[in-house]
Amino acid sequence: MSHRNAPLTPTGRLRLARCVVDEGWPLRRAAERFQVSHTTAARWAGRYRQLGPAGMHDRPSRPHHSPRRTPAAVEQHVVRLRREHRIGPVRLAARCGIAASTAHRILVRHHLPTLAVCDRATGEPVRRYERSRPGELVHIDVKKLGRIPDGGGHKVLGRAAGSPNKDRRNGVGYAYLHTALDDHSRLAYTEDLPDETAATCAGFLTRAVAWFAGHGVTVEQVLTDNAWAYTKNTWRRTCHELNISPRWTRPWRPQTNGKVERFHRTLLEEWAYHRPYISDAQRQAAFPDWLDWYNYHRPHTGIGGHPPASRVTNLSGQHT
Repeated sequence: MSHRNAPLTPTGRLRLARCVVDEGWPLRRAAERFQVSHTTAARWAGRYRQLGPAGMHDRPSRPHHSPRRTPAAVEQHVVRLRREHRIGPVRLAARCGIAASTAHRILVRHHLPTLAVCDRATGEPVRRYERSRPGELVHIDVKKLGRIPDGGGHKVLGRAAGSPNKDRRNGVGYAYLHTALDDHSRLAYTEDLPDETAATCAGFLTRAVAWFAGHGVTVEQVLTDNAWAYTKNTWRRTCHELNISPRWTRPWRPQTNGKVERFHRTLLEEWAYHRPYISDAQRQAAFPDWLDWYNYHRPHTGIGGHPPASRVTNLSGQHT
């Protein structure tokens, strides 16, 4: 592709070359007509004589021969270490006695994906999927979060003074954040509940389905991990009453439920640990505004920088 300041496009080069070769224009006259140098006009005329119209396109700048390229044996060693140990260019360079930039170029040359997009267990690229419509699949999970004692926890008072936050006998304990997240739109519904028993999870599902219905989304399937509460008859019976198909992830494969796992990470970074809170009530009071921001205003990189509500029919237009 020509750079933006190039005086000739491939079409202009062809016109110049035809003026010189086919119509017999002198090189200097053609160069003046197309406002290029004499040598440029001669180059494109020569390529046209040799290659025809196909020669008017840019050639790659890659050299025909690279005498200083890393030996093939070293490249194979780098590739083997990457596949066996799943380590990055810096550690590969230390083991193979080459520069980290060289190790990186070898990985790119062999089309090996970055570690960030690979499954650490298998080394294979992560296979991403997305349902085609809202409600087709809703991910559900629970995030356990330590409550903040009155006066603040360790982020406010320091580790030693804030240690009561870990002691249930002081009436602090944990918050259980139950979340239902739509696979297609990433629209999320979260409740702070006192536990994660089967009855609590079933009650949350009922309220979550009603919340999604109020936003024009009919839940068809729910995906959970294999936690105790999600394998009991209470959960199955509730799904049956709501006309929902329950699904479960494979054991030891949390990546299957990765969308809600990633939501909980965002929730911790942007709300729970975003600033020091002096009480659990203060943190909870900030949550509705944050969830509203997430659903209706926050750009989501997984859906092209749009907020989740933009993928639910007419929902973003109803919200102010």
